[in-house]
Amino acid sequence: MPRVMLMVGTRKGVFLLFASVDRRLWEVRGPLFKGVQVHHVAYAPAHGAVVAAGTSAWWGPGLKVSTDLGETWQDRLTLRFAEGRGHAVERIWIVTEGRRLDGAPVLWAGVDPGALFASDDAGATWQEVQALTDHSTRERWTPGAGGLMVHSICPDRDRPGRLTVGVSAAGVFRTDDGGESWAPKNVGIRADFLPDKFPEVGQCVHHMEMHPSNSDVLYQQNHCGVYRTDNGGDTWTDISEGLPARFGFSLAVHPHDGDTIFVVPAESAECRITPDGAFRIYRSRDRGNSWEALTQGLPQVNAHQLVLRAAMATDSLDPVGVYVGTEGGHLLASRDGGDHWEVLFNWLPPVFSIQAAVLD
Repeated sequence: MPRVMLMVGTRKGVFLLFASVDRRLWEVRGPLFKGVQVHHVAYAPAHGAVVAAGTSAWWGPGLKVSTDLGETWQDRLTLRFAEGRGHAVERIWIVTEGRRLDGAPVLWAGVDPGALFASDDAGATWQEVQALTDHSTRERWTPGAGGLMVHSICPDRDRPGRLTVGVSAAGVFRTDDGGESWAPKNVGIRADFLPDKFPEVGQCVHHMEMHPSNSDVLYQQNHCGVYRTDNGGDTWTDISEGLPARFGFSLAVHPHDGDTIFVVPAESAECRITPDGAFRIYRSRDRGNSWEALTQGLPQVNAHQLVLRAAMATDSLDPVGVYVGTEGGHLLASRDGGDHWEVLFNWLPPVFSIQAAVLD
């Protein structure tokens, strides 16, 4: 029977949650890698692997890879800059599966300081994508509060050579030749904290996702609003109207209806909690042209939480499941596309990331 696997990265390790497709009773495995800050856990089906990206206060950044759904793990400590490059990997923020130009599977890893790595052997070895690190605009990139990081990676399903990444705080960059060259893609995106409000680079992307069936459509939650592009990033449209705040971190896209998206706004950059003490998840069914607040089962008073950039995800079932983790350690779920919500687990460590996979 198919089952659902939730991969939850937290400040104190990894939790793997398994349930049948009714998503009512969950088996919890974890915490794994106790004490390690795990920024992202990803399922890479073409590699048959679960990959966890973490940082230890003692041993620094590293990857752990499991090919048996978390029963056993192997360390992958080879994600390093070559000697003489003048950089060191501070944190690994995201791992995403994609394809090379020839269609072969590849793992992409985004790191601090603002760089991208690739692996063709399930994480055993990694190569820096130097053209992004050495981009001509790099002197205008600045660290955000979490550092200078590649945190969003969107492989194009229709064009294997195209890859779009989000860098904080530098903006959106796209390659159409498999990483040999990169172009900034930030037209229409504000940077209110800079003298030039619409610069070529320097915008602070918080999270970016791609439409599941139209790869020209991408969405991003930015430091300065929520945006959509309909042309692969060449220009962006501000879709923040109707939200209680422009600031926020998380964004998720419906896997079967890419016109439906979810965000959780935060009050402001200075006060990173839900507006008005009400925990509301906002859904748009028309690519951000209008928004509705989802509140059923969610606290609407004295709920002062933050949802971090990778802490919202969907599964691929019908009706779709939507999952949200908070900095306070709450794990929330909806089994009906966001109409109704419940608390799956409480008292977890602060949640950094969630990813869902449906296993055959």
